[in-house]
Amino acid sequence: MPRSLFCFSIFLICLGGEFRLLCYAQYENWPYGESYHEIEQYQAPQVPQDIPKIQLRLAGEKRKHNEGRVEVFYNGEWGTVCDDDFSIHAAQVVCRELGYVEAVSWSAASKYGRGEGRIWLDNVHCTGKEKTLAQCSSNGFGVSDCKHTEDVGVVCSDKRIPGFKFINTLTNSVENLNIQVEDVQIRAILASYRKRIPVTEGYVEVKDEGKWKQLCDVNWTQQNSRVICGMFGFPGEKRFNARVYKMFAQRKKPVYWGYSVNCTGNEVHLSSCKMGSSVLRKDNVSCERGMPVVVSCIPGRAFAPTTMSGFRKAFTQAQPLVRLKGGAIVGEGRVEVLKNGEWGTICDDNWNVISASVVCRELGFGSAKEALNGARLGQGMGPVHMNEVECSGFEKSLTDCYFNKESVGCSHEEDASVRCNVPAMGFQNQLRLSGGRNPFEGRVEVLVKKNGTLKWGTVCSDGWSTMEAMVVCRQLGLGFASHAFQETWYWPGDVTADDVVMSGVKCSGTEMALSHCLHHGTDVICPKGGARFAAGVSCSESAPDLVLNPQVVEQTTYLEDRPMFMLQCAYEENCLATTANNVPANSYRRLLRFSSQIHNNGQSDFRPKAGRHAWIWHDCHRHYHSMEVFTHYDLLSLNGSKVAEGHKASFCLEDTECDEGIHKRYECANFGEQGITVGCWDTYRHDIDCQWVDITDVKPGDYIFQVVINPNYEVSESDYSNNVMKCRCRYDGHRVWMYSCHIGGSFSAETEGTFPDLLTNQLSRR
Repeated sequence: MPRSLFCFSIFLICLGGEFRLLCYAQYENWPYGESYHEIEQYQAPQVPQDIPKIQLRLAGEKRKHNEGRVEVFYNGEWGTVCDDDFSIHAAQVVCRELGYVEAVSWSAASKYGRGEGRIWLDNVHCTGKEKTLAQCSSNGFGVSDCKHTEDVGVVCSDKRIPGFKFINTLTNSVENLNIQVEDVQIRAILASYRKRIPVTEGYVEVKDEGKWKQLCDVNWTQQNSRVICGMFGFPGEKRFNARVYKMFAQRKKPVYWGYSVNCTGNEVHLSSCKMGSSVLRKDNVSCERGMPVVVSCIPGRAFAPTTMSGFRKAFTQAQPLVRLKGGAIVGEGRVEVLKNGEWGTICDDNWNVISASVVCRELGFGSAKEALNGARLGQGMGPVHMNEVECSGFEKSLTDCYFNKESVGCSHEEDASVRCNVPAMGFQNQLRLSGGRNPFEGRVEVLVKKNGTLKWGTVCSDGWSTMEAMVVCRQLGLGFASHAFQETWYWPGDVTADDVVMSGVKCSGTEMALSHCLHHGTDVICPKGGARFAAGVSCSESAPDLVLNPQVVEQTTYLEDRPMFMLQCAYEENCLATTANNVPANSYRRLLRFSSQIHNNGQSDFRPKAGRHAWIWHDCHRHYHSMEVFTHYDLLSLNGSKVAEGHKASFCLEDTECDEGIHKRYECANFGEQGITVGCWDTYRHDIDCQWVDITDVKPGDYIFQVVINPNYEVSESDYSNNVMKCRCRYDGHRVWMYSCHIGGSFSAETEGTFPDLLTNQLSRR
């Protein structure tokens, strides 16, 4: 069969049936970016003969594969480039020479560590249009007054140049070069794997000069397979039936790439591996004693290619030692480790992609896409458990890596985070936003199968809330939900998709796709109909994260007996127990008072859902409520049943105090804007009305005191589990003791078990 006809037959298999979009999705977002789609025809650079022949690589202590210290191979030796006079134009030349579309930034002063050997180039001046760094003016090769503390580094874009072809100018030193190809893929060959989502087994192919080519398996190692599987979101690799693939290769002659691959196994990307020897002989015979490379990858539990129900939630084992918190999508977040029964964070000193990959594989993902520092995904709470983590890349758990137990000088402003490679599931092709002013907003339209054909339609907005919107934004890779809309008349959308095809949607918030949430199935029930009443969302790359300071609650709790005639405003706002309805004005209510200090540890400001025009005026207290229910206060028996309750409306959300260097933005005075700035906190003092629980009717005993912030999920946050604070409480009829106060999810499951039914902030209706 001709090659073109064979490829076309595979394409038809992918198009057939309900898997056509999912199959196509396997080639949508490869780790090299969107270079699968041709943008421009690549022209190999024509370098004049008098220009020295060099090769480049990115080395050093990286946080992602497409960045690093610039190193130059010249005269049989690797050396570095000095940062004197270096510019973004020079960085552009470096990145283009390495096959990337453009440079993002550059850094001085050996950000990626000090290099070794010669400093080949100094005082480099480029216009940005040179074909090679050797064409830029400089002091000359080896002429430098710099030290390795001045080694320059660059960050290149994720996208590769379409049609890029690697040109080897060092025929005798190819083993010193990193692999440079346009793209990589795992192409399913056997029929049993072609319909699987994700693709876990098949040929490893590289795209060079715009053409897909196979790799020769002579000298191919398990370490090479480990790197490939990690790139595509799989934690490990396994054996496969080589005989079947050998028969297939004999039937159809492969087209081989000209070089072999040499990985150590701890690389996070093929571009970090070294090139092996050439597989082409002078008579153009390639891979004479071998066959195309095949890998068979082991997916994490959340991505196991079984029925679709296997993808419902991205949960790991019941009690892991490592977890990710605060990430917008599956496989990213702030790294937290469990030590002595308490969760804590990792300081970002020496944090790199190799250590980050250990975390990713431990949690059932692939290698790390990026290691993040500086609390880029929000600040954690509690202790900093690990500092200066150093991993080889082969550890089973991050806790097996070497680390400095002393975290002196580390704060939560230095919390380490990670973005992991996850399998391409194709979920983003089952959903779209239509009619919005930008790609981050619009009416939600889903793709469903009706009468044997795929059809786009809308989602019924009955009960549509922030939780459902969060799943939509995650599924599309657009971050967090900023708003959930129950009317979308201002977003016309596609008129052919006006019909409602999904209703009764209820999500827990952990689902990877909207179709995994509870919904009515094929029997759609939506009295309002679709069109202008269809569900909509707006997404944001960042979100706030409110956390209550448990120590402040513990330190400020006390009892007060207050007469009813001094509680009239509080009575009007339902801040007292129901038994207060039928008591005389000279009677007393016993109030459990405390202060609450609410921090915003997220990445964006916390703002009320409603604008100022919609705030509600309360005449008795003479102030506006920006959120009618901002916090719930509950006193619970040890078996979890409620014995007393309170609530707090947000009449004034403002920046009471801020961390050093952060300026207050929100102030309630003079009907000002309300909110809590990132790095600031809002304090509700114990002597404010409704800052209590009415325990007049509570009998002496041991209880659990619980505070839940933003209990109805009116405002989206990066992490809802830490909105709960719990304390042990002892009341003897005259005095009260509050102790063991902590944030929900801050301790191990065994410790949390002493607080029954209170593990997370989940409302009973969900």
